[in-house]
Amino acid sequence: MKPSRWQILFGISLIGLSVLVYFIQIQIFRTPRDTFFYLFQDLAFVPISVLMVTVIIDQVLRIREKRILLKKMNMVIGAFFSDVGSDLLRLLSSFDLNYTKTREMLAVTMEWEEHEFSGVVNSLRDYEHAIESRSGDLAELKNFLILKRSFLLGLLENSNLLEHETFTDLLWAVFHLTEELKHRKDTSQLPLSDLTHLSGDIRRAYVLLITEWLYYMKHLKDDYPYLYSLAVRTNPFNPGASIEVR
Repeated sequence: MKPSRWQILFGISLIGLSVLVYFIQIQIFRTPRDTFFYLFQDLAFVPISVLMVTVIIDQVLRIREKRILLKKMNMVIGAFFSDVGSDLLRLLSSFDLNYTKTREMLAVTMEWEEHEFSGVVNSLRDYEHAIESRSGDLAELKNFLILKRSFLLGLLENSNLLEHETFTDLLWAVFHLTEELKHRKDTSQLPLSDLTHLSGDIRRAYVLLITEWLYYMKHLKDDYPYLYSLAVRTNPFNPGASIEVR
């Protein structure tokens, strides 16, 4: 990127001003040796100044920018779970043959601490999700995803989410499942082989969705206790959850 004309003139002016000051100093004090001595002293400090500006200060600014970006991403993720995620968890859980066990693992309460969130996330990596596309209502799932398709597309176009790989993977998995169901006119007349294929697509989206939901719940617990309280009272894995504070 080429510097603009005003930047070039400004730079020349500053250099000219420095030369003028040094010249006046020599004329007044008649000590050119000391002037050049301190000039080289200042020049010796230039690399350290460059180091401080380009490395240390730049790193501080990057950390600050990353925190701002993370806050923006969490706002988008919050919008996703508010408009799509929580309802989608309820729909996808109807295909979970081990739903009772899954529900017990994800019975998040107000008392959960960081180690409990981390423990469940680690447990889910080895947990076998038994998903069967015939055990739930594919037509209802299809209608819901098609209804939210525009919203999902809008999220995929959000450049901020490119920094959040796992959430982007989730969006692609959900969007893929949407497209799979959209192109099937009658979900009640599908062959077994196709139902098995859909079971795999549902499982992929379900596992990623649960993991991101746990990360999101932990984020609310740490930074927004009042929103966490609402999320706990509307926990899609707690059939007894009530929005009313008791």
